[in-house]
Amino acid sequence: MAPPLPLIFLLMIHRVSSSDWGVNYSHLYICALKNSSVIMSCNYTYPTGYKIEKVFWTKNPVNCENSPDLSEDPEYSQRLQYLGDKQQNCTIRLSHVTQKDSHMYYFRFTTDKPDGKWTGKPGVNLTVTDLQVEAPERVTEGQNVSLTCKSSCALTDRATFIWYRNSQPLTERRDRNNQLLLQSVRREDAGRYSCALQEHTYISPAVYLSVTYPPKHTFVAVSPCCELVEGNSVNLSCNSDSYPPALNFSWFKGGTFVGSGRIYSISKISSNHSGEYKCKSITEHGEKYSDAVTLNVTCVGCLVKLYTTGVVCGAAVVIMMVLIWVKKRKDTQESQMNQSKLQAPVGNLTESVYENLMVSYC
Repeated sequence: MAPPLPLIFLLMIHRVSSSDWGVNYSHLYICALKNSSVIMSCNYTYPTGYKIEKVFWTKNPVNCENSPDLSEDPEYSQRLQYLGDKQQNCTIRLSHVTQKDSHMYYFRFTTDKPDGKWTGKPGVNLTVTDLQVEAPERVTEGQNVSLTCKSSCALTDRATFIWYRNSQPLTERRDRNNQLLLQSVRREDAGRYSCALQEHTYISPAVYLSVTYPPKHTFVAVSPCCELVEGNSVNLSCNSDSYPPALNFSWFKGGTFVGSGRIYSISKISSNHSGEYKCKSITEHGEKYSDAVTLNVTCVGCLVKLYTTGVVCGAAVVIMMVLIWVKKRKDTQESQMNQSKLQAPVGNLTESVYENLMVSYC
């Protein structure tokens, strides 16, 4: 049996009226970067004969009648800007968003008639994300490594990623890909890496990338340097460039192992310690020998003995020459006629004796 005509008429009126009310959102889901500005675009419709009195955005409404106006909320009033009108555009801009702004947002409008109120559903689901760099803590020199700039949701806007090392932009690393590939890593690539999006102020927290490498440039330092004197002490230190720093060292004299540790000490050094020394620095990533250094130990006692003998011999020569000169002068002053035959042999004998004495003494 067909329903009465009035009931059919009422159902037709209801269908026509419902189609005239609505809110159409451009995006039902938005993933936005922390500290950025978010545009929530929409259009709304209502039946003719109604006049718009109030338009506003709300969040997580418990019921439509008591939906709060975000423009009157202290947390939003300074950051929310209504870009729409009272005809059909209901777009807003929300600035400096944080994770606390992650909610469901709805547009609501009221008219001059008691039944003319509408909340647009399903609304806009806003998720606010930060950026995090995902990278291995440590990589070995020569390997390839990939760093990823991650977000908790897929960013709605197409993003161009920017990478930083030690707060300095890697200008050649601007890509829509959120990964940074470092090929054949060098020790200079170690540092604090962070990422950002172009035309955004937010920069991710930095992550430190360590580059390990075996010992290089190993060398021996001698202290005290220069002349090594017998009886003194000397320290030999083994130095190298590696990461992590070398903790194990071996010492060799010639080809013979003589000790371990970064510093090799010799107390009361003697000529027996003269020779070539080298060290070897050792890490889990490799080892490296230093070039050899030569220790020449000076014998102090030998120097003193040689110096004393030279002084005595020199003094003896001077004394002998003076005695000879005095004697000859005396012989000249004496009478040549009476003493020449007697004094000459004596003079010659005395001179010969003195010369022999000087030679034998020295």
